[in-house]
Amino acid sequence: MTAKTIYLASPLGFSVESRQLLLPRYVEALQALGLRVWEPFARNAGVDLDQPGWAYAVSQQCLQDVREADGLFAIVNGTPPDEGVMVELGVAFALAKPVFLFRDDFRRCTDSDHYPLNLMVYAGLPQQGWESYVHDSINSIGSPDKALAQWALG
Repeated sequence: MTAKTIYLASPLGFSVESRQLLLPRYVEALQALGLRVWEPFARNAGVDLDQPGWAYAVSQQCLQDVREADGLFAIVNGTPPDEGVMVELGVAFALAKPVFLFRDDFRRCTDSDHYPLNLMVYAGLPQQGWESYVHDSINSIGSPDKALAQWALG
């Protein structure tokens, strides 16, 4: 059986410190579930940023990876969360991909008392039990009580 692939939608690669210190922790936690992690900063590392059209090429590769991945894990910290992550999340929802969220940011960014972010961020999650699809710590990524671990191991 081939391992499932998960696209890691994250703004953490834009900062050298975050890319070196934080991003690997998410990748390792997802890999510990037996998942093949498609991390876009690593997958696009060979792109020459001095070449015209590099941004379009990166955006198209990221969209293709979201299309081809089995699921998506999105880091949705911030108020609001990163725009690119939100686009990738929307594409995954439109393609009916399994989506899992990570948010350990205590700030609220919402009009709803029910969700901590704009309600559309949760539109592709189940109405009942959506909390199982949301992680608030790296340690919770491997929790057997969460939907991600159940999906990865199922």
